[in-house]
Amino acid sequence: MPPFTKILVANRGEIAVRICRTLRELDIVSVAIYSEADRGSLHAAFADEAYLVGPGRPAESYLNQERILDAAQRSGVQAIHPGYGFLAENPDFARAVEAAGLVWIGPPAEAMELMGSKVAARQTMSAAGVPIIPGTTEPVDSADEVRRLADEFGWPIAIKASAGGGGKGLKVVASADEVERGYEAARREGQAYFSDDAVYVERYLEDPRHVEVQVLADQHGSVIHLGERDCTIQRRHQKLVEETPSPAVDDELRARIGAIAVDAARAVGYRSAGTIEGLLSSEGEYFFLEMNTRLQVEHTVTELVTGLDLVREQVLIAAGEPLSLSQDELRLRGHAIECRINAEDPSTGFLPTPGRITRYREPSGPGVRVDSGVTDGSEVVGLYDPLVAKLCVHGVDREHARKRMLRALGEYEIDGITTLLGFHRALLEHPCFAAGETCRGVTESAELAERAEQLSHQATSAVAASDGRLREKLVQAEVAGRRFEAKLLEPEPPHAELARRRRDRDAQHGHQGAARDAIVTPMQGTVLAVEVAEGDQVEAGQVICVVEAMKMENEITSPRGGTVSSLTVEPGKAVTTGQVICLVTQEAD
Repeated sequence: MPPFTKILVANRGEIAVRICRTLRELDIVSVAIYSEADRGSLHAAFADEAYLVGPGRPAESYLNQERILDAAQRSGVQAIHPGYGFLAENPDFARAVEAAGLVWIGPPAEAMELMGSKVAARQTMSAAGVPIIPGTTEPVDSADEVRRLADEFGWPIAIKASAGGGGKGLKVVASADEVERGYEAARREGQAYFSDDAVYVERYLEDPRHVEVQVLADQHGSVIHLGERDCTIQRRHQKLVEETPSPAVDDELRARIGAIAVDAARAVGYRSAGTIEGLLSSEGEYFFLEMNTRLQVEHTVTELVTGLDLVREQVLIAAGEPLSLSQDELRLRGHAIECRINAEDPSTGFLPTPGRITRYREPSGPGVRVDSGVTDGSEVVGLYDPLVAKLCVHGVDREHARKRMLRALGEYEIDGITTLLGFHRALLEHPCFAAGETCRGVTESAELAERAEQLSHQATSAVAASDGRLREKLVQAEVAGRRFEAKLLEPEPPHAELARRRRDRDAQHGHQGAARDAIVTPMQGTVLAVEVAEGDQVEAGQVICVVEAMKMENEITSPRGGTVSSLTVEPGKAVTTGQVICLVTQEAD
């Protein structure tokens, strides 16, 4: 047993609940932290103890090192587990934890620092003989330099934030005309998300597979890999579906990329659980992409095929224990798939959809696992990541797992918010996924979004309530001895309808009576950039501003050409859903 009696989990949502479950199995008291926006959260209630660490904004709570360390000292913990996101890959926080006399359940700060800079990581891996994607190993200083390098490496080119990750700070440009905008956007995201605006460039691989390798390393020099995960299905360069083993990896390739991952971990003196991310080209070339020095969201599928609890391994490694198995003892059994159930709407380009969950029922049965941070009545807060839950299945082979996932998706019920349940059903039914292809051009297509809408649990009410004025409730009925469950659509009370109409009228006429000219925000968030000024002439589709919401950068574009007036936003300021950004008027108006 580890020498810990109490551990603080410096995170929220499903990962905090998942870590607490392992701590309970180890007879370790779990301590949660929560923000004012998360007072009613599942993770705060699930833990043995919970401490308030500040307001809803992450910078004032989940990213506030001093308040988290104060909670750790007040609660009397011996160690801190950071989960993923927030401070999980922050070497300064790791050092602060250790300086406070606590154990950091994660890799050494030096390894995090080295791998946190993608430029430094590429230099280190290249020196260690690990193959990297052709590109620079130094930051680039101007858009002109990017154009020159693109001519050298070939178009399209990827511009990437040195400290980026999770699709943040990554811009792909196909021509010289796009470079200026892509370069500035990558720098801006790097600064906004990681406080580092340095960028580098590398050759953009056309339609590769995103294949990563899970590694474990202890304090005694042992490093092993736990096989690969295929994370090719993405939107906006962010993962949606993960599976193991990869449909494109055989035993020989698995051994080769596993050896690359072990070499990479050894090169930085790694300890704990980590992931070597790479790209597998259609020609079979494998390139190091980056190292995530933390537990991954998709660690679940590796656990299902190996039988290991990776959080337990992390805790034991941090306690000084040797790895519980050797490479030769590792056995991979069956096939596992994970679908990220995000609060997003595929029909609007995967815009986040925060709100209150009015009904929640998880699937179950053989081979089904749900890692969730919500329940009935939970609020999906717009300040945080849109991930609601992770639905995972395990089958004897890929087709068995695919069918099992479709069954589980059909059982899953989440009402009150729009989620990706319908999207995942549409994707897993699609011939490209069934064939184990990359599904390039399908994932973000209008065709799949339309099919997702048809399959979603809200499709019935969306079609029937064409005026959006009906309420929905669940009813059961029995006809000729057969039981039915259906959604009953009933009109809202007259006073609710009147109030709604007044709100609509005020929104339409509050800005010079020109609702048709108004550009509004479809979500609440923070303005990262404003790309127009009063009096500018814009074209249809031109970007007006960029809004960050639920850890996603969203471009707000003009649906028409015209002249910009009544601009109300500026960088760094918050916006609310439906807020008028500006007017775009035409002479005829």
